[in-house]
Amino acid sequence: MKAVGVIVEYNPFHNGHLHHAQQARAESGADLVIAVMSGQFLQRGEPAFADKWTRTQMALDAGIDLVIELPYVYATAQASDFAKGGIALLEAIGCSSFCFGSEQGSIAPFLNSRELLTERSAEYQHLIHEAVQTGISYPKALNNAYLSLTGNGAGFADLTQPNNILGFHYLEAAQNSGSSMKPLTIQRIGANYHDPIRAGLPIASATGIREAFFKGESVDELSSYMPESSILPLKNMEQEYGTFGSWEQFYPLLRFTVLREGPANLKRFAEITEGIENLIYQSAKTANDFESFISLVKSKRFTRTRIQRMLTHIYTGFTWQLLRSFEAPGYIRLLGMSATGRSYLNQTKKNIKLPLVSRAAELHDEMGKLDIHATAMYLQGMGSADLKKEFTTPPIYRG
Repeated sequence: MKAVGVIVEYNPFHNGHLHHAQQARAESGADLVIAVMSGQFLQRGEPAFADKWTRTQMALDAGIDLVIELPYVYATAQASDFAKGGIALLEAIGCSSFCFGSEQGSIAPFLNSRELLTERSAEYQHLIHEAVQTGISYPKALNNAYLSLTGNGAGFADLTQPNNILGFHYLEAAQNSGSSMKPLTIQRIGANYHDPIRAGLPIASATGIREAFFKGESVDELSSYMPESSILPLKNMEQEYGTFGSWEQFYPLLRFTVLREGPANLKRFAEITEGIENLIYQSAKTANDFESFISLVKSKRFTRTRIQRMLTHIYTGFTWQLLRSFEAPGYIRLLGMSATGRSYLNQTKKNIKLPLVSRAAELHDEMGKLDIHATAMYLQGMGSADLKKEFTTPPIYRG
């Protein structure tokens, strides 16, 4: 059986995700779609809107055949490491291709950009270093250096666009690892990554859907932007927790953690640099809600996303020492499968390059223990009484 892989968050699963999955299957000619999905914390440094089991249900009910978890260490990382983890898992489980949505819509510009930056790597790194010295953020420095090399941009990927950036890093990770998977991309349609909901447009961004909910719209009122199969899992989660995941929900526990640790200890946590621990500590003293807090901390030097990743690591206790101890995924954590997905695993299990884990109790290495801990911290933030849910929830099956 032939599999195409996608690297996703599904936060929540909406009509654009459905289009991506369907087109990935069509473009690749694959028999099944395998999704590597972030767990309880996400790449932009946020608690997941819906927990990983809810998102797995939504994915399977919309036609995804296998859902495997992207470990915390990669799910909460900068784009290059996020891509590295996802691509490694898709390669390990035997995908013959991977497909990402992009603003570009064509794979050739990504290949051209990758070739250019490989050939002129030293010059590119020098330009980045010079730009950072001016005091701008690292993402802005990357973009300025890239524009200097590509000139008018003709024939190259536009790396100012969020999905293009991720797509480039997927391609880079695959080439660096010597992967045999064929890269594919499809045109992102409808709303852009950060766009709010627009009436009459059936494809909204996940960001827009989340923002609309927290402004008071119900799951039913947002149902036109999601497949029908997404609605019941979201309602069930809302009934279980009374809300959905957000930093506003988690802020009291985050604030407590920051104030308890103090600046000296905050420096231990991953991505905390350049004395920002002092600003984080002082801001937590005065800010009574998350938006007030983040507005005090973010700056041109430190983007909101970068700050949120720091806060995620503070909240979960993920240190620099832990971050530096991991080199590659050591297992494949199965979250759910369709009948086709089960058949694929039965046929290919001897060729899968990493241990296939279906229960949390089977996770014995440090990366797996970190995933278990991250889930417990997520459930605590959601006010759950069942912190053992990670151990009691089996892979979801849709026959």
